[in-house]
Amino acid sequence: MRYCNSKDDAMEVVNDGFFKIYRELPNFKPAHNNYDASLKGWMKTIFIHTAIDNYRKNKKNYLVGEMEDAHFEMAGEQETAIDKMSYVEIMEMVQRLSPVYRTVFNLFVIDGFKHNEIAAQLRITTGTSKSNLAKARANIQKMISESLIINYEQRAI
Repeated sequence: MRYCNSKDDAMEVVNDGFFKIYRELPNFKPAHNNYDASLKGWMKTIFIHTAIDNYRKNKKNYLVGEMEDAHFEMAGEQETAIDKMSYVEIMEMVQRLSPVYRTVFNLFVIDGFKHNEIAAQLRITTGTSKSNLAKARANIQKMISESLIINYEQRAI
């Protein structure tokens, strides 16, 4: 669901992913002695790439803004409001992002891809990847601020 707009899209990605796994399982070769860990990593990679393929297939409906390469500052290592939120609350906010921002955010923050890898996968520039991540973070920060205001007002009443 991190990469999809709806449960139907997610089911399509899961079905396609399992089909690819089933089809390629005879060719699977463990990367190291731990067979289970190798298999899990291999399957995760297939599902991520299947989600990206699904995004590309539906990309004609999404608008991606271009922006020249720029440096974006990361927040410091202090405890923030997001540290106090549950996984479900965070994922609900990520789901509310536009598909473009959500995809870049998931690939960079959750799956650990670098901007040049994201750009190659999504067929965008590195600058666009950085820009979309910055905008996704800004949108999530706005959602967190709104959530904090609502929670504060509820406690004040």
